[in-house]
Amino acid sequence: MNIRRSVAALSLCAALGAAAAPAAVADDGQAGRAEGLYGAKDPKFDGVWRQSLALLAQDAVGVTPAKSAVDWLAGQGCADGGFAAYRADTSKACDPKKGEFTDATAAAVQALAAVGGRSGTVEKGIGWLKRHQNADGGWGMNPGGPSDANSTAAAVGAFAATGQDPAKVTSASGKGAAGEGAADKRAAGEGGKTPYDALLGLQLDCSAKAEERGAFAYTAAKGKPVANELATASAALAAQGKGFVFETVGKDGGAEPKPLRCEKGKDGADAPKDAAEAALAHLTRVMSGTDAHLKSAMPGAKDQPDFGGTADAVVALAAGEHSAAAGKPLQWLQSKDSGAAAWAKGDPGALAKLILAAHAAGADPRDFGGADLVKQLNATGPKPEAAAPGAESDGNGKSEEKKDDDGGGVGGVWWTVGVCAVAGMGIGFLLSGRKRRQL
Repeated sequence: MNIRRSVAALSLCAALGAAAAPAAVADDGQAGRAEGLYGAKDPKFDGVWRQSLALLAQDAVGVTPAKSAVDWLAGQGCADGGFAAYRADTSKACDPKKGEFTDATAAAVQALAAVGGRSGTVEKGIGWLKRHQNADGGWGMNPGGPSDANSTAAAVGAFAATGQDPAKVTSASGKGAAGEGAADKRAAGEGGKTPYDALLGLQLDCSAKAEERGAFAYTAAKGKPVANELATASAALAAQGKGFVFETVGKDGGAEPKPLRCEKGKDGADAPKDAAEAALAHLTRVMSGTDAHLKSAMPGAKDQPDFGGTADAVVALAAGEHSAAAGKPLQWLQSKDSGAAAWAKGDPGALAKLILAAHAAGADPRDFGGADLVKQLNATGPKPEAAAPGAESDGNGKSEEKKDDDGGGVGGVWWTVGVCAVAGMGIGFLLSGRKRRQL
């Protein structure tokens, strides 16, 4: 089950690679990094995604991102409001049919809404999402693509982040993606559907194996739906009407999530809240072993920890106020034996995921298993404008990151890495997290 999505992932990677321009960078004085961009690796697969997560994580812990970082993300927007994975040359028009992505757009909207000052770009992004909503109420990764749990969840987060009720975002009757000739691919008379309609349609019900009930499939497929933990974590958060960052209420969350109800006359979840609880119960059950984490595998590899997926599960459980259930995988992520710190080192998207998980679950990301994740994240990008109490400061409210005597920047590690990302070595942070387990 762990490698079901790998072939689709690699195919998608190739398509993206062909569509993306080479990663040209304008040096901002820090080795091999475009001005304002977080991370030194080639951004063509995940530039907008990792930048969005980095800004969200910084804002969540009280760090004011550098203006150049916000400018970089806003500048990646296309004329129609959508976002590509990365645009090396923003003077060139985007390809609205294959060059723009729901996930990138939704993540950018959430980040820019959080940091403020970019209302026009945010509104255009929301407009793009509304125009590209499928008739079933959901979104695919690309305009016109079949709705999937992850893209739909990202879109839900964008609406929630801008103060809109996702339950009121409805599709037009017979509408395909943006009305671009896809109506014939949709059921006649379909319309008026919400994102929750699409999500609940992907949840495995009481006809599934007991150990898979309540889980979500990535997308609808021929035959029986296939449980997917990454999709389940994303859908569980979205079914609660929440995005990557949300208000924590501080209630005692010792109760376990409620599993899918399969008594007579009750076949599956019938409301977003019930669906979320069932999904969280599934994730809790999967992570109930001694390792307390989700697993993933690339082709030919043995099962290995899925750090990003585990962090997503922590966020979803914390959103559902299940602190005890969230605490187990969070503790595993913090442990030195897990390898999470090594996985995230130098990667702004990965560091941001761990920070968001810690923040959601009430842990201190500045002391995450002895590591200061906030400081590490700050070091992957331009110097923040200001930091909240607890971060290093120069006494004037400005964050003070320790740097090597090399003319400024990040540390010697980035001079070593530079911009030598090997072409085709992976599918990027977003795609590797999403596409490796579904065929």
